[in-house]
Amino acid sequence: MTDKSTDFPTLKRVSRQLKNRLAQADDPGQVLKSRELKDLLAAIKDQPAAKRGAYGAAVNQLKAELTELVARKQDAASELPPIDVTAPFDANISSADQPAMLGADDGSVHPVTAELNRIKDIFSRMGFAIADSRLIDDDYHMFGSLNFPKDHPARDDYDTFMTEEGLILPAHTSTMQNRVMKANRPPIAVVIPGRVFRNEDLDATHEHTFHQVEGVYVDKGVALADMLGTIQTFLEAYFKQTIEYKTQPFYFPFVEPGLEYLIKMPKSLRKPGSGEQWLEIMGCGLIHPQVLKEAGLDPAVYSGFAWGMGIERLIMLKYGIEDVRHFMSGRLDFLKRAGGSS
Repeated sequence: MTDKSTDFPTLKRVSRQLKNRLAQADDPGQVLKSRELKDLLAAIKDQPAAKRGAYGAAVNQLKAELTELVARKQDAASELPPIDVTAPFDANISSADQPAMLGADDGSVHPVTAELNRIKDIFSRMGFAIADSRLIDDDYHMFGSLNFPKDHPARDDYDTFMTEEGLILPAHTSTMQNRVMKANRPPIAVVIPGRVFRNEDLDATHEHTFHQVEGVYVDKGVALADMLGTIQTFLEAYFKQTIEYKTQPFYFPFVEPGLEYLIKMPKSLRKPGSGEQWLEIMGCGLIHPQVLKEAGLDPAVYSGFAWGMGIERLIMLKYGIEDVRHFMSGRLDFLKRAGGSS
């Protein structure tokens, strides 16, 4: 392309300045918005009639060149070099030349993992099998299989995260109840630990991501007393002391009757100066006949119970932790004092 700016000294000088600026610019697009270029374009109408056409063509040629140079520079900036995922641990690099790593002795197990292992150990010794929950599920297992009617307001209580495809981040480990009962024949004794998600307003007692452990027991002749004794046995083994409890009625679509389970705060777990306290730590109840039927079990023959308790809540009680948000914070000072084992 012939450089037409040579016939106009001012245009030639400004062209050189803009191209130099473009070569050094972090944001090349700003050159196209520069005052100098705008002045050149505005000056077209002020040129003598005999030179106006040639001058206008030269200015537009400059603008086209600058636009092309800007596009090339922006494209080059977006072409990042590939990352070698083996570096600096390529098989051809000797161990002496690889960077030193922190020793394994410097780390610790996260307190949730440590306590979850203890919880699973207790239930295993009580005769329960362990089945892991899921990190993503569907509407049927979250609601339909658990006796939630379509458009029932109880669905709104869970503040559920959903994908555009209709998949669900489980808001409770109860999503596994139907699967566990279909996969086993009575007697069924399974605990289901897992991570759950809710769209919560975060504060010291509410977090959007936390952990639950679900319990499912089904056999002939199972009564409410069996459930209460099972839960108390677990809690006394976990806290290593006698636990006083009480229950109060509560509605859950998947159990009938539904209960909230409260424990009397042991003196060893109370804050100094606090009086007698009752704390609700889980929901529980006898499995609803419709839930049994949905899993292929005859409610005229079998009965059962289920519960769901928050793992972080148990850990907070056990270790006097004041804020549930600490568990997701990654703070080393908290992780060192919160009960994690090396």
